[in-house]
Amino acid sequence: MKENKEKVFSTRLLKWNKSTNNRQMPWKGESDPYLIWLSEIILQQTRVEQGLNYFLAFKTKYPRIVDLADAPEDDVMKLWQGLGYYSRARNLHATAKRIKDDFDGRFPSDYKDVISLKGIGTYTAAAITSFAYNAPYAVVDGNVIRILSRVFGLDTPFDTTEGKKLFAQLAQQLLPEKQAGEYNQAIMDFGATVCVPAQPKCAECPLDNICVAYQNNLIHLLPVRSKKLVKRERFFTYIFITDGTGHTFIKKRLEKDIWSNLYEFPLIESDTSIEKGFKQRINDQFNVKVESIDSYSKEYHQLLTHQKLHIRFVQAQISQFEGDKLSGYVRIPVSSLAEFAFPRTIALYLTENRLV
Repeated sequence: MKENKEKVFSTRLLKWNKSTNNRQMPWKGESDPYLIWLSEIILQQTRVEQGLNYFLAFKTKYPRIVDLADAPEDDVMKLWQGLGYYSRARNLHATAKRIKDDFDGRFPSDYKDVISLKGIGTYTAAAITSFAYNAPYAVVDGNVIRILSRVFGLDTPFDTTEGKKLFAQLAQQLLPEKQAGEYNQAIMDFGATVCVPAQPKCAECPLDNICVAYQNNLIHLLPVRSKKLVKRERFFTYIFITDGTGHTFIKKRLEKDIWSNLYEFPLIESDTSIEKGFKQRINDQFNVKVESIDSYSKEYHQLLTHQKLHIRFVQAQISQFEGDKLSGYVRIPVSSLAEFAFPRTIALYLTENRLV
């Protein structure tokens, strides 16, 4: 019975894909592994609607892997600006360089070579190799986990070692090896358009009569997560310092933290939001003499996977810049700010205040 259900599942999903699935995306049906890889990296932690223009921009500016490999890192980060999870861009650039050096600029076709590349895990390797080469590797992402959990009634937490193994094995068993690419695309699209998280379209589902969750009113209880993420709260106050000559100060974040290799203004990080005493704190922390505080911004909020950021901006004037001040920061014309890659919230602040 179990084997029959598995066969029915795969057969109906492929039939739905051919007869009903009309989800259009510029990378869908793509056979170039470079463009498949590019789209998959962009879509990690990103909605299709948001990632679409980034994919087209990268495809236009870097039509070949070697073009991406030869690009300056700051240019790659600038093109990625606003997409978030910037380690993806750093890994993308590093992997392009490795492919140029170790694979003569051609994306590898062997699964073991693909999964050895930086920033590529089992899901992305399966997607690339199945779409480009029809290799028999099943994709397992949030969409797939949700579908399998509901249809087969799996209540094992998917974020445990046992759960990861269970879902990976079942996904592979369901894969029709001769139609791997088509099936993987089908199940991903099905999870994105029909078996969605909050309000699944069960009335349109071709799997409703074999779906354990639907038959037993468990739709909103599956899949199961073992633990709730606890977000760390951080309070950032950025100081937009000007020196009366149309210049300001920025530096590249090089720490192993969020936004590595992006630029930022002088930063005061605190345990709670700072409400007063800015002049003295700026003077003490950055070794400058503030003449005036010109403005305080509203508080911006940015949610990351494990963190919630509270961000404010303070515009401060210093009377004169001396060479030993603001160590580690670069003095640049305010008019050149648009040339640098900033985290999304800083870029938003600059745009809202017409500084770029």
